[in-house]
Amino acid sequence: MSTQPVVLITGALTGIGRATALAYARDKASVVVAGRRDEAGRALADELRALGAQAEYIRADVSKEDDVRALVERAIERFGRIDIAVNSAGVEGEAGPVTEQTPERYAAVFDANVLGTLLAMKHELRAMTAQGSGSIVNVSSTMGSRGAPNAALYVASKHAVEGLTKSAALEAAPFGVRVNAVAPGPIQTAMLDRFMPDPARKAAALAGVPLKRAGNPEEIADAIRFVGSEASFMTGEILRVNGGRTAA
Repeated sequence: MSTQPVVLITGALTGIGRATALAYARDKASVVVAGRRDEAGRALADELRALGAQAEYIRADVSKEDDVRALVERAIERFGRIDIAVNSAGVEGEAGPVTEQTPERYAAVFDANVLGTLLAMKHELRAMTAQGSGSIVNVSSTMGSRGAPNAALYVASKHAVEGLTKSAALEAAPFGVRVNAVAPGPIQTAMLDRFMPDPARKAAALAGVPLKRAGNPEEIADAIRFVGSEASFMTGEILRVNGGRTAA
């Protein structure tokens, strides 16, 4: 069994999830990365091992409970426990006004962002409460606490993630398990480029950030590591990392 912290990361193959996996690997943690693209997943696991970490890739669709159950079980079979879980799997959905949204669009966003977070926490918490320790970090968004035109489904899903986080934290606290969320502002990832494909619109949005730029995934990974590994008296909280976007 590894003597290093065991970290499970969903949505680990791109963006914030990938940056977080690399950050923990540099700390020599044991890292389990989950996603749906096997070639990319195996390549990431190799990259993590090259940094000196023990690492495994496990294929999982977080909207499917059998996948999530198997993910947690296999992680524990491999490393004996899960100390930190980072739930970063999510999608942005299709932009558009409320009047154009459909049940299918709703399901696509909520299955990934809300149901996926719920199922991940369900099985992570079962393992962590049994072992009497653990830390869960969900990935929310600046949009988890405010509205945005033409993004109602994404906004609503991240509000739900924050509600799930706070409720789970209250349930888990008596067992010595912490549950928090990190809520990034605009971060330079493929998701941001998909959400704002127009360079002029993107520039205008970033001009509204007090620090006058997008964040990078590594900066959010640092926040996740702080919340997940170091902030031992912090639970039920949302750490907003957005360049000052919500200060006013």
